[in-house]
Amino acid sequence: MITTISLNPSIDRTLTIDHLVPGGLNRVISTHSVAAGKGINVALTVAALGMDAECIGFMYKDGSKLFEKRLMMNSAAYNFVWCEGSVRTNIKVLDQSTGVITEINEAGAQVSEADLKRMSELVTLHAENTDYLVLAGSLPPGCPQDYYRTLIQSVEGLGCRCILDADGERMRYGLEAQPFMIKPNRYELEIMSGRELKTLPEIRDAAMKYISMGVSIVAVSLGADGALITDGDSTLYAPRINIDVHSTVGAGDAMVAGLVCGCIGDNDLEDTFRMGVACATARCVTDGYKVVDKTVYKALLDMVQIERI
Repeated sequence: MITTISLNPSIDRTLTIDHLVPGGLNRVISTHSVAAGKGINVALTVAALGMDAECIGFMYKDGSKLFEKRLMMNSAAYNFVWCEGSVRTNIKVLDQSTGVITEINEAGAQVSEADLKRMSELVTLHAENTDYLVLAGSLPPGCPQDYYRTLIQSVEGLGCRCILDADGERMRYGLEAQPFMIKPNRYELEIMSGRELKTLPEIRDAAMKYISMGVSIVAVSLGADGALITDGDSTLYAPRINIDVHSTVGAGDAMVAGLVCGCIGDNDLEDTFRMGVACATARCVTDGYKVVDKTVYKALLDMVQIERI
């Protein structure tokens, strides 16, 4: 079982317009709303790859039906801590003339100390029956920045491994609890390292710092430049697969899903990495917010080229 945690879910509403006019009147051509959030995305992708997946997190009655329907339709189980308020809405404005997307994200509803206590108890309960626990995304108002560290420490000794995909203070504090795997992108790794990382050896060396801190695997998504992974003994690089990109939305979440699926079983680092890269690529050739197609994912596995750094 793979369990994901979604502490700050969102309804992603995409507005398509012909040409964005800042400060002027913009008429919407089409609109589409979907239940989203990193934890939601990872759970849906894991289920699409045929693995047992569940998502736990905070949820609000106003807007919850979209999440329950999407998870159920895609065979992903869920269990929520119900809170007062509404699910936040993230607005994405797509300018068709340029292809540029402008994002306007809400912070989310406030959570209380009682909500946090109930969430900690729910995480501990599920951790006893899961292989991997994926902690990903932003935190809602009222949630301390070290909460991922708190959750990782709370499941220590329960038999599950933790994967952390966060940035800023959330990552810094989370690292203190020594998660099994982290997945920063290049920009996040540069912020963590305090310097620009231009070459693969520089990226490898920056990632190795976190291996020395007790992390077992560091995977770094590099966007159009591919991806890199290291476990301290081996460092592998996969260049971008030459495909027509339909959308990069959720590609990082898909990589996490592929990697965690690869960690289950007897796969070595190379096979696990191949699964992560293929899954991220499958997300990029998938239109809009559709879930990754397992057939497309399998076809891409053989196209992943891996080099040792």
